[in-house]
Amino acid sequence: MFKIECESVIFGSKLQNRITAITMDRKFIQKPSLEELNKLGKNTISEVLGMSFTEVGDNHLVAKMPVDKRTHQPYGLLHGGASVVLAETLGSVAAMLMVDSEKFYCVGLDINANHIRGIKEGWVYGKTTPVHVGRTTQVWHIEIKNEREQLVCVSRITMAVVKK
Repeated sequence: MFKIECESVIFGSKLQNRITAITMDRKFIQKPSLEELNKLGKNTISEVLGMSFTEVGDNHLVAKMPVDKRTHQPYGLLHGGASVVLAETLGSVAAMLMVDSEKFYCVGLDINANHIRGIKEGWVYGKTTPVHVGRTTQVWHIEIKNEREQLVCVSRITMAVVKK
């Protein structure tokens, strides 16, 4: 069920192994089309910020967001809050695809984000993968990268699974 990836890295003069990713092999129980996912964003902040889903995998989602006047902070860089909106959108939608939406809904409990690299223009792409999918909670990992595939932001969201 779990896959742990390790890599060897050099810290100072020491060679060490570190865990770089933990992913789950659990698959979405719902598999909507990109068109259906993008309809979810109509009349929401996703539409205002220009987000769109670009990929649906077995247990991951990818969406893109423009870096322009809609998503800039006052100094012309991508606003950290816009990155968090992209991360929360990805994690929330992915969480819902893991549950029977007739019986459950998912709501955010906690989100954090580390802003790694500034970007002034172009597009950012977010990809979410599951860390934990349980009966009452889910945890999703989100990486947001620029068009050169450089890490811009890393985020984690914890979702509560609630009975309707």
